[in-house]
Amino acid sequence: MSASLNPCNAYPDDEGVDPLHWPARMWIALLIFSGVILLDGLDISMIVVAIPQIQQEFGMGAATAQWLVSAYILAFGGFLLLGGRCADLFGRRRVLVAGLAVFALVSVGGAFAADAGLLIVSRFVKGMAAGFTGPAAMSLLTTTFAEGPARNKAFGIFNLFEASGYSSGLLIGGLLAALDWRYIFVLPIPVAVLLLLAALRYLPPDAPRTEPPRLDVGGAVTLLAGMLLLVFTVVSAEEAGWASLRTVGGFVAAVALLAGFVVIERSVKEPLVRLGIFRNRGLVAANISAALLYGGAAGFQFLIALYLQNIQGWKPWQMALVLLPAGLMVVVVGPKIGALIGRFGVRRVLMAGLAAFVPCYLLMFGIGPEPDLWGVLLPASLLWGVGFALSISALMVAGTTGVADDEQGLAAGLLNSSLQVGGACGLAVLTAAIGAGTELGMLYSGVWVMLGFAALALVAQGIGVSAPRK
Repeated sequence: MSASLNPCNAYPDDEGVDPLHWPARMWIALLIFSGVILLDGLDISMIVVAIPQIQQEFGMGAATAQWLVSAYILAFGGFLLLGGRCADLFGRRRVLVAGLAVFALVSVGGAFAADAGLLIVSRFVKGMAAGFTGPAAMSLLTTTFAEGPARNKAFGIFNLFEASGYSSGLLIGGLLAALDWRYIFVLPIPVAVLLLLAALRYLPPDAPRTEPPRLDVGGAVTLLAGMLLLVFTVVSAEEAGWASLRTVGGFVAAVALLAGFVVIERSVKEPLVRLGIFRNRGLVAANISAALLYGGAAGFQFLIALYLQNIQGWKPWQMALVLLPAGLMVVVVGPKIGALIGRFGVRRVLMAGLAAFVPCYLLMFGIGPEPDLWGVLLPASLLWGVGFALSISALMVAGTTGVADDEQGLAAGLLNSSLQVGGACGLAVLTAAIGAGTELGMLYSGVWVMLGFAALALVAQGIGVSAPRK
């Protein structure tokens, strides 16, 4: 068999190497994968602080402006499963390079967009490109580093970059927006091009297939339509009304499309998603917990923004500094995740991470008319960082353990879809609980929602661990 990017085939001369001491080329590969996920995180968070400037330049209303964020989430969440499976079928390196090329080109278009419509379209296409690069990068990681200590350590570093992208994006976006909001679209261009060139130079080519891959077209169409409609319905529910005909009809149609997808997958010879993968209870529990974790995490960031910016009148960069301890905890804890998992086991580390969100959210009941930086905000930020650093890496390990190499892209797409759809749903539920007002008392209902997500994530993981093995 020709070289493919996994510990046994990609670097055959490294088979006897200590799994925790990698040669330079494996470090370079890991930096490429991590750079891709860093870019995705930056692009999602940087745009948030530039929205007021973009609104002013194009005369956009609030309903239109929210699509600068929602269009990206819609495409990202909708294309993740398809992107992950395409990486398995057509080659992970090939899909990664193509996605980075599209990402860079569309960033150029966004930087020079002359109207709001083009800008929103560019955000959608960038989200679509990320829906391919994200699972391709993650599945390349899982097939490059062997299951066990090596993969645990690699995931710790990978998720360090992911969290750093999300946490630093607000601060970087604020600094760039102070110059010109278009720089937020310019910054990803050289980063994407550099990653693309590095992937072409340092990642081994995809292994040739003995027969041409076949894409399950019927499954792809129904899955894509169902996922896009589901995410669209969730992100637009607050504007349209949860009981509106558009929202209810959207959910019904999305469920019908996804049910049709399941029927197709049961009948085709080469399904897009092999339904038997869901017999892996660790993968199922990881996906449920991932959705709930991101639901609470997205709600936490949104609630902090409402409290500090809308109520307290703080600048975006000031809010970013409050969240900086969370990013620092990820930087400190992230590289140690592999050793922690090796010593205590993935389940204990994961449960500890999920449990850290409970006191974090409980602290948010202490927000008052005057911000309590040392008693509430900074401790909550630290706990959020600890919880994120421990749980996200452990979830990635749990959700890909026991999955065959030729389905690692699918497993990566499932996990990333759970994270993104969970984040969108969590934010929608929280905004519905808070209502249209921004009074301090209304924020407490959002804290209850976050606590509910944290508790359910613990329950889901507990059930997954205690379920009998088949």
